[in-house]
Amino acid sequence: MSGHGWPASDAQWTWQDGLPVDGESQGGLLPLCHGTRAFGPHFPLVTETKTFGAQERHAGTVPVILNVGGGTASRLGTNLAHSVEQAFTKAGLKSSIRCVDGRQLSQAVAEAEGPIVVVGGGDGTLGTAAAALAGTGRALGILPLGTRNHLALQLGIPTALEEAAALIAGGNRTEIDLGCAHDRVFVNNFSVGLYPRLVQARERARGPLPKWLATIPAAASALRHLRVERFRMEWNGAEHQVTTPLLFVGNNRYLLEAGRLGERTSLSDGRLSVAAVAAPTRVGLLGTMLRLILGRIDADTDFAALEDVEELCIYGHHLRHVALDGELVQMRFPLRLKSWPGALCVIVPATQERQSAPAV
Repeated sequence: MSGHGWPASDAQWTWQDGLPVDGESQGGLLPLCHGTRAFGPHFPLVTETKTFGAQERHAGTVPVILNVGGGTASRLGTNLAHSVEQAFTKAGLKSSIRCVDGRQLSQAVAEAEGPIVVVGGGDGTLGTAAAALAGTGRALGILPLGTRNHLALQLGIPTALEEAAALIAGGNRTEIDLGCAHDRVFVNNFSVGLYPRLVQARERARGPLPKWLATIPAAASALRHLRVERFRMEWNGAEHQVTTPLLFVGNNRYLLEAGRLGERTSLSDGRLSVAAVAAPTRVGLLGTMLRLILGRIDADTDFAALEDVEELCIYGHHLRHVALDGELVQMRFPLRLKSWPGALCVIVPATQERQSAPAV
């Protein structure tokens, strides 16, 4: 990884005068690298690509890879593959269905052939698929089969199987950005602090419960054990000390308006949105959440940091859990995050302009 100016995740980071990052320094931090290439040879530059023509789109069989552990996918059970095949047949496409679990997903996407690879699952599934397809010029067709389906909703992709298959058959191709955290990518967001602990609590206690229901007691547990942390970070050439219970980094800017929480103004601005909640107590955090819902958020008082950046570094010397697109991952700090502009080709409704993905 370091061949592109990004040290390995377990590298010893130093100040410019050579002292380790946990020592005092008389100089500034080593500058971040700039450019459009991500962290290593697994992430090549994206070149200009053409829109699919009818012959290219319909040539051969469309590979369809389904994560059987997704929210909607698990509810369909043994009917999943048959339902998906029928949807594509109705859309005029011949499909080759492959059902996999999360551990097999990345390899299945990499092995699929053709200009379009269709993947069915939630946001975590799409993040894994994005890592396999990013920079290849091959397009991702999305079947929203997860619990929340944030990316699909952002792109205007319908959740009904037949409508999603019809969109893949007749939609346009556009390029969207990805976020990178070392050698991992995310389509929506990265977080550290409160939310990863919530996910941990939910997975420990979930059992047969659906994800949304298991989230309720998990959130209560995470709030009961609320921990405020001090993060030492660098962006835009300057160091920042941020104290927060929750650090959130979005792939492009998230809206804070009432009724539009979770939406983004664009997926192609080449930016990361950094948001650190200021509230140090449970009551304060609940107040911030209420103001978010009501659209009465105050950026100056409710956030310890609220910035749009191209890249940033979160310093530290430890291995810890983070959340990528809602999925729990262990990563070693210091951790560098970066926007990867135009990295992923996706199929979107024909009414959308190429190179952009406006909010729904």
